[in-house]
Amino acid sequence: MAGYLFLSPAILFYLVFLLFPVGLSVYISFTNWNMLAPLERARWVGFSNYTYLLTRDDMFIASLKNTLVYALGTVFIGMAIALGVALLINNVRGSALWRFLIFAPVVTPAIAVGRIWGGIYHPSQGYLNQLLRAVGLPPQQWLSSAELALPSIMATAIWAGVGATVIVFIAGLRNIPAQYYEAARIDGARPWHEFWHITLPLLRPTVLFLSVTGLISAWQVFDLVYSMALGGTESGTTPARAVMVVALYLYTTAFRSLRAGRATAGALILFVIIFGLTLILLRVLRRGGLEAYE
Repeated sequence: MAGYLFLSPAILFYLVFLLFPVGLSVYISFTNWNMLAPLERARWVGFSNYTYLLTRDDMFIASLKNTLVYALGTVFIGMAIALGVALLINNVRGSALWRFLIFAPVVTPAIAVGRIWGGIYHPSQGYLNQLLRAVGLPPQQWLSSAELALPSIMATAIWAGVGATVIVFIAGLRNIPAQYYEAARIDGARPWHEFWHITLPLLRPTVLFLSVTGLISAWQVFDLVYSMALGGTESGTTPARAVMVVALYLYTTAFRSLRAGRATAGALILFVIIFGLTLILLRVLRRGGLEAYE
């Protein structure tokens, strides 16, 4: 009995701040609540919010596709770049300074990053188009083109987040025992063989950690897209369908269209997708690392 009393604050916190909001969200997703009237007056609509989102709402389908492209691109391209940078600066002179410089964008708020890169991408005054003109290439509509808007935002996200990934990769590299490399060199292994047969397999837990946390974060992206693209969509310069991600769709559906039930249903669909992707990654990458090597 004394044990349960000691646990009661944690259990109460869990019930009030986790289970109750989740249960309430599931209930709201089956209603047509608009957040202006009391929830008791909301009409029960069953699965119609889910069926509408998955079969009739083209913008939600587009947001799922955009978010999938954004998540796969930013996470796996970002990890490849970060691994290359980590290998380059791991043992070089002044490694601490390089780590500081690379990590600096990570502590910059996403809204500020979005505003800065929005200026860099500006069609007439942005530095990127000025650079293109200087080398004789035509300027591009980085955030106004349906083909370039999402890749431009993804490039910004990779730039802003690669520093944290580099730090995690460096920690993983320094946990690999040096005797593996020494034994491989005695056997005549080349650097590529060391990377492919030692470094990459022993970094598998690090890759798993970065993949899971990165995909969860990427599927919930909002602030960067909001700061870089929403201003454009409001003024009609950025194609809304090209940059619409799930979190942005949920925000506009809930707080502009006042369809809280539909937005909550979309959020639960997002939860199921993230949960499924996490299980797949855990299944594929759970083995490996130093423990499996010994």
